[in-house]
Amino acid sequence: MSPESLITFLLWCLAANYLVLMLWFGAWVFAKPWLRRLHGRWFRLSDDSFDAIHYGGMAIYKIGIFLFNLAPLFALWMMGRTP
Repeated sequence: MSPESLITFLLWCLAANYLVLMLWFGAWVFAKPWLRRLHGRWFRLSDDSFDAIHYGGMAIYKIGIFLFNLAPLFALWMMGRTP
């Protein structure tokens, strides 16, 4: 696989992952009562623990995006630059 196609693939992965992250954040901010009821069917969580779990999950997801999409993309971009 050529570096150019890897760069294109990682850019699409980056865009898709950030879209998922934005949708998750939007649902957490704008549909919190609905999410709370949905998760409340399975788990007994206080409001604080519900917020902490979602905030922590988004942080871990964002770190994963950095490690598995952005860092390799940056490395490939740096390798392709001519000195």
